[in-house]
Amino acid sequence: MDAFLAIASKRDTRRYADRPVPDDIERRILEAGRVTGSARNRQPWRFLVVESRERREQLAGAVYEPRNVRGAQLVVAIASSASMDTGRCVQDMMLAAWNDGVASCPNGIADAEKARAALGLADDDQLATVLTFGYPATGHTAEKRSADEWLARADRKPLDALVERI
Repeated sequence: MDAFLAIASKRDTRRYADRPVPDDIERRILEAGRVTGSARNRQPWRFLVVESRERREQLAGAVYEPRNVRGAQLVVAIASSASMDTGRCVQDMMLAAWNDGVASCPNGIADAEKARAALGLADDDQLATVLTFGYPATGHTAEKRSADEWLARADRKPLDALVERI
């Protein structure tokens, strides 16, 4: 897929089909996070793939939208202390997933202590986000429209409102 089409068409998805994410695509998603650039190449993250049903249910109770975790085919919690680098990592993982037709959503943490307990994190570990992945229940694909059509449909401020030439 064209990188710009992936960016223009990527939407956060909260309803996933009951279709597993193949192991090779899961690996590509994790590799995309692993190779993301970071300041001084510190790579300040760990990826916790949440497979246990019990841990998933506990984690679902700690995010703002529990259904995202409960319905996802792949759940990856990211422990990290560097917000900018982690943001880059998260976006790379979500775009790599979307390149393979797998939708995603970053999930905000409503109860950090409960989330940390569900993941078995130590007191000094910082949880950055929880990513959920799966094929979209709607059958939504990037190729349904051109990049320009996706841009026109985006519920975003117009570019002229964001760009200032100085």
